[in-house]
Amino acid sequence: MARKARIDAPGALHHIIVRGIERKKIFRSDYDRKNFLNRLNNLIPETQTECFAWVLMPNHVHLLLKTGLIPVSVLMSRLLTGYAVWFNKKYSRHGQLFQNRYKSILCQEDIYLKELVRYIHLNPLRAGLVEDMKSLDKYKWCGHSVLMNKASEEWQNIDYVYKLFSGKKRLAIKGYRAFIAKGISAGKRSDLTGGGLLRSIGGWSVLKDFRKAGIRVKGDERILGDSDFVENVLKAAEEEFEQKYELRAKGYDFNRVVQRVAEVMGMEIEQVTAFGKSPPTVKARSLLCFWAHRKLGMTTIEIGKKLNICQSAVSRSSIRGEKIEKENRFELIGLKRIIS
Repeated sequence: MARKARIDAPGALHHIIVRGIERKKIFRSDYDRKNFLNRLNNLIPETQTECFAWVLMPNHVHLLLKTGLIPVSVLMSRLLTGYAVWFNKKYSRHGQLFQNRYKSILCQEDIYLKELVRYIHLNPLRAGLVEDMKSLDKYKWCGHSVLMNKASEEWQNIDYVYKLFSGKKRLAIKGYRAFIAKGISAGKRSDLTGGGLLRSIGGWSVLKDFRKAGIRVKGDERILGDSDFVENVLKAAEEEFEQKYELRAKGYDFNRVVQRVAEVMGMEIEQVTAFGKSPPTVKARSLLCFWAHRKLGMTTIEIGKKLNICQSAVSRSSIRGEKIEKENRFELIGLKRIIS
């Protein structure tokens, strides 16, 4: 059975789980961990992604991210590809470092944010990497130490988490730590490591009660949330898919998008795809990358090959392109003389 496409949208909350291939170590030293965090330090602010929780385990990583300017899949691709290339070169190894596909669960924020922060930050204690809460407070490869004010990572959004407990920092830290400590006895919670109907509603017993009462509930393995949340997310994803399909059905491809960019920019088609750093070309290329990637559904790799630029350059251009579209009220979809 083919794997379902990832679901994403600006402001969506994701629990990301990345595992080493065959469960092998992806960090062999603290230097490796620092390199990984440095990459997050660059990517999180650049893409305006929010990170609420994280932990680096010997053979896997957990991240709790909220989508910013670009899809989380683009951020993860840049993060994992860059680190894997660096890691392989350092240790003179070849082949894949990570499992073929990292796990990404879109989560209902109001229900699961606090629980996921706790689950992720208790990983070192559950795995025996630290002995107790006091040791966890100072464990520098986990976002818990940042929230406890024992370490500093500017890219981690601690204020958002603090506000879940108190408006005053001192009380927030105290409340947060007490909340984390209460979760120790729960052990490993499989209900927080995946989506689907059973996990979303709390297991078979609850599902049976719903069915006996004649209540219809909806679930999806990519989503962790109640039935209404799942239905709304799937509806939005379907609408986005239909929009991309409609464009392609009406003859929109990369060259047609290039043509449209040239029209709204008032420039020649050759200027849009020209290699160079002149302001008009950079602006046009940015809009092109945004429309081709986010509206047409092309991958950053495909666009990079078309423009002879690297994947990261496409991602940066797409971010600029979204701002250019909004500031100038440019439209690719909905103009009758263009797509009718």
